[in-house]
Amino acid sequence: QAQLVESGGGLVQAGGSLRLSCAASGRSIGSYPMGWFRQAPGKERELVAAISWSGLTIHYADFVKGRFTISRDNAKNTVDLQMNSLKPEDTAVYYCAARSQRFLATNAAEFSSWGQGTQVTVSS
Repeated sequence: QAQLVESGGGLVQAGGSLRLSCAASGRSIGSYPMGWFRQAPGKERELVAAISWSGLTIHYADFVKGRFTISRDNAKNTVDLQMNSLKPEDTAVYYCAARSQRFLATNAAEFSSWGQGTQVTVSS
């Protein structure tokens, strides 16, 4: 399994931007779909965005469409999440995840490798 490390979280005011990065080691993630999930206190973990191994197919949760952009660099073994127009309800721990099968998925249970998470806090 890949080891995933997220970075880029922090505190930002509503309307601001953050860029999260996920660096993989242990195995190449270039052949596998990746995803960003988030979990707020007292809530279940939910998908934010998922990207196919090629980057050609992307799925966004409705609540981030038009605001967040997922991208990947297979040569660098990284996946990023650009977050713009942040809202207080975006406050959560954000997790990077990797699948071990080639098909894109959107359910957290279908991702086998997870990072430790990075906190994003949006103040009003």
